[in-house]
Amino acid sequence: MTANSPACRFCGAPLDTLFADLGETPLSNSYVTEADVAAGRDTAHPLVVRVCGSCFLVQADEVVRHADIFGADYTYFSSYSDSWVAHAGRYAEAMRARFGLGPSSRVIEVASNDGYLLQHFKAAGVPVLGVEPTASTANAAIAKGIDTRIEYFGKAFGQKLAAEGIRADLTAANNVLAHVPDILDFACGFTEVLTPEGVATFEFPHLLNLINLVQFDTIYHEHFSYLSLLAVERVFDKAGLRVFDAEELPTHGGSLRVFACRKEAGHAEQPGVAAIRAAERAAGLDTLAGYAGFPEKIRACCESFRAFLDTARAEGRTVAAYGAAAKGNTFLNVCGVTAEEITMVADRSHAKQGKLLPGSHVPIVDPAELIASRPDYVVILPWNLADEIRAQLGELEQGGTRFVTAVPETRIL
Repeated sequence: MTANSPACRFCGAPLDTLFADLGETPLSNSYVTEADVAAGRDTAHPLVVRVCGSCFLVQADEVVRHADIFGADYTYFSSYSDSWVAHAGRYAEAMRARFGLGPSSRVIEVASNDGYLLQHFKAAGVPVLGVEPTASTANAAIAKGIDTRIEYFGKAFGQKLAAEGIRADLTAANNVLAHVPDILDFACGFTEVLTPEGVATFEFPHLLNLINLVQFDTIYHEHFSYLSLLAVERVFDKAGLRVFDAEELPTHGGSLRVFACRKEAGHAEQPGVAAIRAAERAAGLDTLAGYAGFPEKIRACCESFRAFLDTARAEGRTVAAYGAAAKGNTFLNVCGVTAEEITMVADRSHAKQGKLLPGSHVPIVDPAELIASRPDYVVILPWNLADEIRAQLGELEQGGTRFVTAVPETRIL
């Protein structure tokens, strides 16, 4: 361990192995105004990711405080993605059927955002509670009639809910396990709040896909961890939880849904767990060699996109983008893209429109403005939603606009 090496946030071992260094980038969901840029408030921070050689938890250096990222004016609202709301609806239906949830049950969602998921349980007559630290999204859920606590979740808050007599037959935690700096304390909260036979489900982008498909744009300061089943099982075991089922999902470019319970609960382990463990071992995720060579893959991906932009400019073509998403901000900043190269980015979120992307300063516009501009190319930054976005912008495609995705390599669709 060198003098400047950080320690693993889970097991405390030295973090001597670099996974990726994306240089200095702004906070990916911190959209800025012209005044912010003029005043020098569009700041960048180092984005370095390492892998622990002991527990194999892949983690970013914590250079920005958690509370500074997830503030009261957080701008990501889940309900703006139709496909994500539909995914949540299918989840609610499946969980009600599998675990017999009804009016005498309770579902708690941690990082419940604007109520996109809990609304489905509520409509089916299942009592719900959301726990969400960002007031902007929590208030949107409350306005829909979703009971929501504006709090950070962890062991202490789990104990507080249990002391109030609030326990969960099912907890949902979608795309939040990676967002917490103290992953063990966070996991312990579920042990506290679950009923004896309660089930906790977690969804998170699978590290195996991040590596294989060069999804480096999913690396940003909000994501403190990049998760394999291997690492998650070690964290959960120490928290008093046991993984009894796991399945692969297509969401976010390839995710895992993990089912966990208290260690003493009666849920039998299902075959999906062993299958994913085997896939991770086959990829070498239980050795440091399995994490080698990622910086070179990032470089090749960026070079492919820069070549596309250079060709478009040489041919006099106009390039715009769709989706002011966090992953897009990482991608554009690592590639060094400017507003001269991509003229605008459209987004349905009114909270983002009229602002600029951090770092690149590409202006964020209403989709109607993008359609009216008739660009030659539209780069779909949230590539995981490419089909949904192409359908929304069918008028452009019919008029000759070509769509582009850039991960793992640049493709003109």
